[in-house]
This record gives sequence, C-alpha cells and structure tokens, in this order.
Amino acid sequence: MMGKDYPWRKYLDKFSKLTATTLAASLIASGAGGPGMDKGGKVAEDTPEKTNVMYIVLDDAGFSDLGSFGSEINTDNIDALAENGLRYNNFHTAPVCSPTRASLLTGRNPHAVGMGNVANFDFGEKYPNSRGAIPDEAGFVTEVLAENDYTNFGVGKWHITPTTELSAAGPYERWPLGKGFDRYYGNLEDSSDQFRPELFRDNSAVPLPDAEDYHYSEDIIGNAEQYVTDHISIRPDDPFFMYLGFGAQHMPHQVAEEYIEMYEGEYDAGWDVIRKERFESQKELGIIPEDAELAPRAEGVPAWDTLSEDQKKVYTRFMETYAGFLTHTDEQVGKLVDSLEEMGELDNTMIVFISDNGASFSGGPNGATNQARAYNKLPEDLDEINEKYDQIGSGETNSDYPSGWSQVSNTPFPNFKGSTHAGGIRVPMIVHWPEGIESKGEVRSQFTHVSDITATVYDVLGIEPSGEIGGIEQMPVTGTSFAESFDDPEADTGKNTQYFELSGKRTLYHEGWKAVSQHEPGTDFDDDRWSLYNTTEDFSELNDVADQHPEKVSQLVDIWHVEAEKNGVLPISENFLEGLGNLPEGNLRSRETFVYYPGMSHISESAAPLTLDRNYRITIPVDVEESDEGVLLALGNDKSGYTFYVKDGALHYENHNGADRYKISSDESIPEGKNTVEFTFENTGKNQGTGTLFLNDEPVGEAEMETLPLKASFEGMDIGKDLLYPVSPDYADEENFPFTGEIEKVIFDFEESEHILAK
Repeated sequence: MMGKDYPWRKYLDKFSKLTATTLAASLIASGAGGPGMDKGGKVAEDTPEKTNVMYIVLDDAGFSDLGSFGSEINTDNIDALAENGLRYNNFHTAPVCSPTRASLLTGRNPHAVGMGNVANFDFGEKYPNSRGAIPDEAGFVTEVLAENDYTNFGVGKWHITPTTELSAAGPYERWPLGKGFDRYYGNLEDSSDQFRPELFRDNSAVPLPDAEDYHYSEDIIGNAEQYVTDHISIRPDDPFFMYLGFGAQHMPHQVAEEYIEMYEGEYDAGWDVIRKERFESQKELGIIPEDAELAPRAEGVPAWDTLSEDQKKVYTRFMETYAGFLTHTDEQVGKLVDSLEEMGELDNTMIVFISDNGASFSGGPNGATNQARAYNKLPEDLDEINEKYDQIGSGETNSDYPSGWSQVSNTPFPNFKGSTHAGGIRVPMIVHWPEGIESKGEVRSQFTHVSDITATVYDVLGIEPSGEIGGIEQMPVTGTSFAESFDDPEADTGKNTQYFELSGKRTLYHEGWKAVSQHEPGTDFDDDRWSLYNTTEDFSELNDVADQHPEKVSQLVDIWHVEAEKNGVLPISENFLEGLGNLPEGNLRSRETFVYYPGMSHISESAAPLTLDRNYRITIPVDVEESDEGVLLALGNDKSGYTFYVKDGALHYENHNGADRYKISSDESIPEGKNTVEFTFENTGKNQGTGTLFLNDEPVGEAEMETLPLKASFEGMDIGKDLLYPVSPDYADEENFPFTGEIEKVIFDFEESEHILAK
C-alpha cells in the first residue's frame, strides 16, 4: 500500500477549493459580513492560517488490528491516513477507557484528574483519584481551544462523567457541553448497542432515529459531517476541533451480515496461524523490528489444533464478526475524511487516530453473546452460544470474541486490556497532517503517552494554556509534545518517564526500561515482585531481566512512588468491578428513597437505583380501566433486566439475569380504578432472594430468584413504556408497549442506603 494516494481523492481536479477570500467576496457582493472580516467586510490582513484538530478514538482495538499495523482486516481508509502520515509503534494509553479519555482530553495523567479507574466506579473519599469526576482545575482541550477561537464538536462515546450523573436531570457540568464542547451527539456510558443505542444530543436524551438499517457508527459520522459542513459553510475562516469516539470495537460487536460475510473462511486457520501471519506482516511493514519476539500463547488460551469442530465453527464466527465490524468502522472514517477532502479541509486538519487501550478478554474462553453476563463474570458455555450462532453480530446478541482472538489483536504483545503490561497499554497511533508534516508513511518509535497528544496540539498551534479558565486556577499540563518527531525520526522529545496504575497493577517506564509489578490480590503492595524489561532491546517486553539488574528495579520502583505521589495515585485499591456496587455517602444512587413520575426521560442504568443484593420495595400507584395495558416500569433489555406490565387484564413482574427468567403474574384481572402495585425483594444470600408481587396490599405471587452480582443491565430505565429492546418477550411485538392507564408515580424504598455487600 505504500506510495499510493488517498482512496477518497475523487474531486480535487474537478472542483477548485472555495478559499476564504472567494467566500468573502461572495458575502460582500450579497451585502453580508463574515468571519475573519473587519467591520467593512474586508478580510482582515492578520487572519492566521487555520489548523483544524480531530481526535479519532477506537475502543478496545489491539496493536495489530489495522492493516497498516499488520492485520489482514480491510482498513483501507485508516491505512491511507497512515500512508500519508506517521505511525507510532511505541504509543501508550491507560489500561482502560475512561482514564485514557480523561488523559487525552486534558493533557494530564489520569489519576491527577480523578480518573484512576472507569467513570462507573466511585471508591469514595479514601480514593479521590478514582471517583470518576474530573476537577475544574483540569481544563479540557476544548476549553483551551475555545479561548483561541475554535468551535468544538463531540460525537460518539464519552464515558468521562460519573455515570450516576447520567440522568435527564444531570448535573450537567461534567457532560460535554459543560467541558467546552459547543455541540455533542452520542452515548455517555461505557458502551453502546450499535443498533439501538441510548442517545444524547447536547444535554438531552433523544429517541433513536427512525432510520432503516440503522447503525450507531453511521449515525455519529452523519452528525459529525453535519457539524463540520455547517461550520465550514458559515464560518470558513474559523478552525474547529472534533472529538470522535467510536463505540467500535468494544463489545457488543454488531454489524450488518454482509460485513460478516466478507470474512467468511478468513479465520478458519485459527488464532495461532493468524497471529504468526500478523507478526510477520508487522516486520515487513517495519512496525516492529526484525529481532522482535512473539509473545507465547496466553494462559487459558488453548492451541487451535486442540479445539473441537464446534469450537472452531463458533470461534471463527466471532472473529469474522469482529473483522466485519472494523471494516464497517473504517468505511465510516472514510466518509468523514471524504467530507473534509471535498470541502478543502483535509490538508489543514491535524488528525490523531488511536485506540483507547488494548484488546479485551471479556469474552472469555468461548466468547460471549450476552454483555450483562460477560461483565458479571458469568461465562456462557459452548452449547448456549452455538444455539445463537446465526445471531452472532446481530441485535439479538451482544457479541464479544474469545480471548484467543483478542491476543491476536494484541500481536506481538502479551496480556490484554486492564493490564499494565504491553497488551493492555500499547496500541496504534496515526498522526495525519499534510500541511504540518512533510514525512509520509514512516514509522516513529519515540515513547509516547496519551497525555502527550493534547500537549503536542498546543505546541504546534503555538498555544500557551492560560493559568485560569473561568476564574479557576489550572493544573499544569503534564504531557510532553512529540511534535519534533514529525519530521525527525531520531528526535529526542524529552519524554523519559511515565507511570501506569489500575486496580493495584503498576508499571513504570523510564529511559528505555519498564518495571511491571506482579501483585497477588489481598497481599501488601510493598511485597509485590517487579519484572524488568529493556525495551530498547526487547520490543515485545517478553524477557524479564529483573534478576540481572536488581539495582535498576529498585531505581524504577522508587521513581514509580515519586510519580505516584506527584500525580495523586496513592492510596491505591485493587478493586475493579466491585466498584459497580459501591455507594459512598453523597453518591447520587445512595439515597434510601427514589420517586419518579410519568413522562420522565429514559435514564442510564448507572443512574437508576441499584437493586442488586439489597432489600427493597417498589410501589406504583395506578389508575386503570378494563382495557388498559402496557409497561409500568422497565429497566434493561432482552439480555437482562426487570419489568412490570399489565397485559390481558393481569399484572405481571418479570426479572431475568441473562440465563434464567422469573415471572410472577396475578391470577385475576387488575380491578378498574385506583390500584397500588408493589414488589418487594428480600435478600437471602449472595446474589439471591425472594421476590413478592402485591396488588392492593395482597400478595399475588412470589419467586426465588438469582440476581446478577454487579450490574443489572446495559440498558436503562423507563416509566410507562419500554424503549429500545423489550425486557419481556411477552410484549416484544408491541413497540415500546406504552401504558394506556395512568401512573401516579414510581417509588423505590431501600432499608438502608448502602449496598449490602459493600459494608
């Protein structure tokens, strides 16, 4: 592919660019003024040449997934950015997404801005570095650029607001518009269904567009194109910034069948063969050095040749889906780049393309079709998955590939997302900026970190961030510019040291060496053993030389503690998913009583009352007539959740945990007039309890239930209807199944504010 021109370069010779001067002349002729003009309508002589900035972020894509980084997957549009820009093979992120995104958008280290873990967790006052709330002292790149006449657009995944704040009532100060974005459209949570996402525009929840063959990636690109087109059409002289966060390649892997079919048979050889092929391709491309080594197969990943035919059949379908999903994503990137090209804005736009962390192993050994079960660490067996074989990649499943394929994505490195080893934190970065970078198609090997990207943007734009934003004194930007590497492959950027930490896993990079801690849960962190890697000689970080260089280990461990102290990493906690049930004082989910009223907008599951492993009561006063039916309250989707509804005159409660469904129904019809529906749950043990349904204070049925341990669902809560995916198949044919009677309110009462198992 080297040396080829852009695949999207279609119209350059056919149409001339509309320059600012030409537009100014047309505006003057029409009697209008315009951006960059003085009061007389003339183009100001001191108007600087503009540079737009765009961050494009893939989710959970590994180091080798792009064609330009060694993959067999068709990513021609992204590869064209690499061919006409630069590829960085020593780029690092945080091990999971929220810390990476916080670091990217602020130019600071993640713990220093309160995002030491994902935004779903609030570990309380003891761990101020892991409460999911970025302080005002850490101004976003959008806030800085706004002071320099940029208009700021955001589309796609956000996930850097405490998720308990993702309700229609906010608070909004940590939503995109509260952080310097002028327009925003996308999903605010950690992941998104690709066919029926939970969407927000600016500060409002919005319904799913009524579009045939809808796909989320296409939707956000359509909005991105609209934002840019509006801006360039009306204010052509003014620069813009865009943050584009794809839901791809995060679970669920969902895409139209035609994209899956593109890769039919491509992966029949299995993950061992494909990983070796990528490894050799990386050497041919110069992405990895000739002496690089391939990590051994990860623990728990079997040799492909030992698998049964059923295993091979299912596992290849998962990978075909992942590959098709990425090709579809690449096409969307191409559409946006086409738009920039056609409007004459591509060459003066600095595009930085990254993944937010390494590939995920959440799919486990068999892969997954149910996101709720996967995140709750409840693996599906092969027979269950095989029954859904034809549905993998569709909206009927939340697919994720097996960990054997995620190791392929991370070729040549060991380990996965969530680790501070290479497989979790070394990912591709492409920088494309024709007007600012003379070098084309080359590889850069300087150590770089996600916090350095915004620092580099400030550097090349000549911006010195102000000491105050909105009257609030700002923390220093701690990222290091790597702009000198743009046209000098040997440039010393001065980035000598970088710490990493997640849930007790620690790494320190310093002057070509990496120390990685080996921590046993429940033990003292001071007792950790540290591995040591000489990254200048050991590209893949496979050869532990700690025993040969004990003094170097001691040096790096000491530096890690200095950096940890400097960036607010201490104290550290080894908790991770346990944080989903943590309700410290002041958390918006920690109240004992919640009251919701009909007409309330859809809210995220993370902002709805936490019902797992707690004693609680739900009360719903209603007024019904004989023919009334519909949903009273629903949280979740067809993969997990709970719902109250009236159908065929009877009252029903249904709860399912991704494997089993529990349904309670009244034997007699609900009386006409005013009624009170109640449901109580008595916790009888870990992830289990007794549910009882009442009608007008009389029990109408009960069931012993097993509940999910950590997260109830990946779809939120509705009053009086069930948006997006229906919780119960009993009303799946009824769109939203709105209640035709009257709901007075919905009340959740808890015996105590704390999560029972979090005491």
